[in-house]
Amino acid sequence: MELINSHRKLRVYQKAFEKSMEIYVLSRAFPKEELYSLTDQIRRSSRSICSNISEAFRRRKYPKSFSSKLNESEAEAAETQNWLDFALKCNYIDTETHDRLDQAYEEIIGMLVLMQKHPDKWSI
Repeated sequence: MELINSHRKLRVYQKAFEKSMEIYVLSRAFPKEELYSLTDQIRRSSRSICSNISEAFRRRKYPKSFSSKLNESEAEAAETQNWLDFALKCNYIDTETHDRLDQAYEEIIGMLVLMQKHPDKWSI
């Protein structure tokens, strides 16, 4: 097994980063009146997942701190799902896009929960 020495090598980080960039591209088409509400919020929450994972990785020698930051990432992923629901209901994205992204965030949440349950596997 390869030694992971950077948060950028974590599959969960890579997946979250990829989805955050996808949301950025999608949200560029949102109406201008949403710029300081839905657009800003969905971009912020999707990016926050990545930043919390990177912080958690650097705190992995402290299992409680590590798990806490991962829990924050999990909450941000759920918030992103919430904003995706609003984007769907406002007809800014279609059902297929919503469902695909929602499923991706379910997978991200699952990965984060698994990491939280086994912080010892990540400690240095």
